[in-house]
Amino acid sequence: MNEKDLALHYVCTREQAKEMVKNLTRFWISNCGCRESHGKCSRSRMDLCLSFRDDIGTSGSGKKEISLDEVNDIFKETEDKHLVTRPFRNEKNMAEAAGICFCCDDCCGYFLNPEERCDKGDFIEKTDMDLCNNCGECEQVCYFKARKMDSDELFVDRSNCYGCGLCLDICPLDCIEMVKRN
Repeated sequence: MNEKDLALHYVCTREQAKEMVKNLTRFWISNCGCRESHGKCSRSRMDLCLSFRDDIGTSGSGKKEISLDEVNDIFKETEDKHLVTRPFRNEKNMAEAAGICFCCDDCCGYFLNPEERCDKGDFIEKTDMDLCNNCGECEQVCYFKARKMDSDELFVDRSNCYGCGLCLDICPLDCIEMVKRN
C-alpha cells in the first residue's frame, strides 16, 4: 500500500502494541483530544494518549513523561476497560508508529465520525461457531459492529472486523482466535 493511502491511525491487538513498546526506552502520556473535547469518557480516564517521542504534538493537553511500568499499567487498564488499541503513524515516516491511542465508542472521533479514516489491523477474528453458545458478550465490546446478536444467535460480519481482539478478551468459552488477515 502506498504511504499516501494510509490513514493516520490503524488498529492492532494489545499484544502487538506490547511488542511495539518492548524495545523503547522513553514514553509520554497526554490527555486524549477526543475525551477532552467531549468533556469526559464513560469508559476510561482522560490521559490515555501514549507517545513514543517527545518532539511530536498531541491532540490533548497535559503531556508528561512516564515509565515503562506506567505504560504496562495502562495496558492492563485498557484491557479491563475494553479499549481498542489504535497506534498512530509518524507523519514524516508513515511506516513508523509514533504512539498509541486507546479508544472506545463513547468519545472517540473515529467511532463518532464516519468521515474519519482508520486502517484495519494485521489480524481478523475467527470464531468457532460450533463452540459458541451465543452469549452475546463479544457483541458488547465490538465497537466496529462486526458481531451482532439477532434472535439469540450471534452473527459475525468479518468485513467489519478491524482486528482489535477485544472479542477474544471477553469470550468466556475461548472460541475466538485472531488469525492473520489475508
